[in-house]
Amino acid sequence: MKFVKIGVFLSMLLLTPVLEAQNTPETRREQPLLLLEENLEQLSMESEEEYNWEDELEELSRRLQEPVNINTATKRQLEQFPFLTDIQIENLLAYVYIHGQMQTVYELQLVEEMDKHTIELLLPFICVQAVEGSRGYPALKTILKYGKQEVLVRADVPLYTRKGYEKSYLGPSFYQSLRYGFHYGDYLQVGITAEKDAGEPLFALHDKKGYDYYSLYFLIKNLGRLKALALGNYRLSFGQGLVLSMDFRLGKTFSMSTSEYRTGGIKKHSSTDEYNYFRGAAATVAVLPSLEFSAFYSHRSMDGVVKDGEITSIYKTGLHRTQKEADKADAFTLQLMGGNVTYEKNSLKVGVTGIYYFFNHPYEPKLNKYAKYNLHGNDFYNAGIDYKYRLGRFAWVGEAAIGKQGYALLNQLRYNLSSDYRLLLIHRYYSYDYWSMFGRSFGESSTPQNENGWYLAAEATPVAHWKFFGSLDLFSFPWWKYRISKPSQGVDGMFQAAYSPQRNLSMYLNYRYRQKERDVTGTSGKIILPTFQHRLRYRLTYTPGNWSIRTTLDYNHFHSQGKPASRGYQCTQSCAYAFPSFPLSVSLQGSYFHTDDYDSRVYISEKGLLYTFYTPSFSGRGFRYSTHLRYDLNKAMMLLLKFGQTVYQDRETIGSGNDLIDGNKKTDLQMQLRIKF
Repeated sequence: MKFVKIGVFLSMLLLTPVLEAQNTPETRREQPLLLLEENLEQLSMESEEEYNWEDELEELSRRLQEPVNINTATKRQLEQFPFLTDIQIENLLAYVYIHGQMQTVYELQLVEEMDKHTIELLLPFICVQAVEGSRGYPALKTILKYGKQEVLVRADVPLYTRKGYEKSYLGPSFYQSLRYGFHYGDYLQVGITAEKDAGEPLFALHDKKGYDYYSLYFLIKNLGRLKALALGNYRLSFGQGLVLSMDFRLGKTFSMSTSEYRTGGIKKHSSTDEYNYFRGAAATVAVLPSLEFSAFYSHRSMDGVVKDGEITSIYKTGLHRTQKEADKADAFTLQLMGGNVTYEKNSLKVGVTGIYYFFNHPYEPKLNKYAKYNLHGNDFYNAGIDYKYRLGRFAWVGEAAIGKQGYALLNQLRYNLSSDYRLLLIHRYYSYDYWSMFGRSFGESSTPQNENGWYLAAEATPVAHWKFFGSLDLFSFPWWKYRISKPSQGVDGMFQAAYSPQRNLSMYLNYRYRQKERDVTGTSGKIILPTFQHRLRYRLTYTPGNWSIRTTLDYNHFHSQGKPASRGYQCTQSCAYAFPSFPLSVSLQGSYFHTDDYDSRVYISEKGLLYTFYTPSFSGRGFRYSTHLRYDLNKAMMLLLKFGQTVYQDRETIGSGNDLIDGNKKTDLQMQLRIKF
């Protein structure tokens, strides 16, 4: 015990500068999300489809306000932090079990494999509180008395006019959403979300009920053997996502901390995403301490087109601005049911997932030749077995799945030499005819279909202040793809060097090389040539005191064999300041971009509203500037204002069709009010 106390004292000396740096509210709120935001930005640049990140960002933001008590933390709670490895989680739980409750966060330094950088990332999300006696499910009186409520109101006002408002759009041009949530720790979450997109009517026409979209959710957790019960709208994820995944998966980014997917199960759906959710009931029960059983059912209406008794298309945007779009609303229904059984004990985890789903009309979309083997019919099923086994510093993770058509395999082999050196090898084989409507997993494409590849990544911190990352992905498509009229293959290589000489100063330089094949425009797929893309980014971040200064430089080089290259570049400068004696923080950002065409487009990330992430792409020549203000009126009320304008120097109009803007400027004003009580 004497040695433990000496260790705690030495840890205090090592960690005191870290804790002092966490004292400012702005630092505490911003820095822990930096790792996630960097990877979300990279994913947004490469993703084939848009994804709503509200649920994930809201959950991590809540963890900053309500840290996990390290003395009662479960393995599942710790797994939601992607920067913690399996070994670190196991050692942390073992430390509390063997030595008893921690008395101070300084004891983290005594946990084996916990390095200083990981502790810095973890500190804002945890706390140390003494626990006396066993803890059961709180009484209803306690929940109602100490539960926390939040109201979030948002309004976006475009300071321009799109062509659609002259004839086609049925509602006003502003966007508006309202969210209410009640929660008590990890035990109970209840809420409602309402949204009206720009151009949709409000309390009129087909939206006489008020808002265009409503979402209600009710989620209970940790009620004895009942680990989770969801009613209303919810999301599900099991295994590695080959059968079922509605969570975000970061995939190929410049960090191994986010490449592994561990959390899952039943989660609430509180975001404004109108497509990616289930509606009905889901529950997870602990049959035995190491065995859990989950079951779910969903029945929901979906947007699309039904013609001659057949569903010809599924409409995913949730927009109902014109009469044509409104006619697609609730055109058909989708029902599904399924379950999961998971056994987890010590270093072994095995799960089995099955799902059966069907439409009320046959789904028969027009399938182009590249989509010849895509999903169609009336009823479908998927089943899979996922597994994980860790032996010392090795970990084997994978899943095998089948569907009504085809099959899919995914296997990962990890080796953590230490917290400073990591290796990862991933192999996936997704047959060209594998059908999985709700599958989302690792790969070059957005869905686990028609892909075969090997991915190797390594991360090393050989000397103080430096971190290196490198990866190579060799992939092939056994069947045609969009704009690739033959089986093809490609290469994706990434490298990053990051340097942090001190806590408030960091920089990195990354490079990405991609080679793929593509049809030559105008040849109807008769001529297919390889394309080559080089992306280079440099970012410098400096946070002295209450200031935050960030400089980003991007260069994009794209060319096809035998054709002139197209180039794009952008320079972005942002500056933020949080007033020390006044509850106001201000952020300014300006960008200049210049690209030859769409292929050489650049992406600019800027500060968004609460629980949002904004990374638009730009092509052409122009500049973008924005200002972001946050004012905390008191502990209960917060007001956010964001003003942004994009000015193009190479065109007189922006967009096309109903979205056409007559002019070279696009200006937006966004407002958000949060009330907590």
